[in-house]
Amino acid sequence: MDEVVKKVAALGLPGVILVITMAATGLTGAAAITSALAFLGGPAGMLGGLAMLGITGLIADALAKVGLETLLLEIYRDRKNSESLSRLLNEIDRLPTSGELKQKLKTEVRR
Repeated sequence: MDEVVKKVAALGLPGVILVITMAATGLTGAAAITSALAFLGGPAGMLGGLAMLGITGLIADALAKVGLETLLLEIYRDRKNSESLSRLLNEIDRLPTSGELKQKLKTEVRR
């Protein structure tokens, strides 16, 4: 058990997500891994699941380095160049964040 814990811990958040998803499948062994990756990948299947876990690792690393507010501000700063203002404002309204952060994001996309 200690070996498994060490290996999953080395993977970080993507490892935890994979373990939880595998447990939710109700399957064991290779079938659990295959099903979990396919579930995480959605229409892109297992390869999409692997990509999603990789992206999750990158996001977790960025959050640890700069924090949620800075990361979201940068994301919306980039997206405002290619998406409509109304779409971004509606999306920001639906985010599960504080009103203060929503105001900062709205101010950023309006610039």
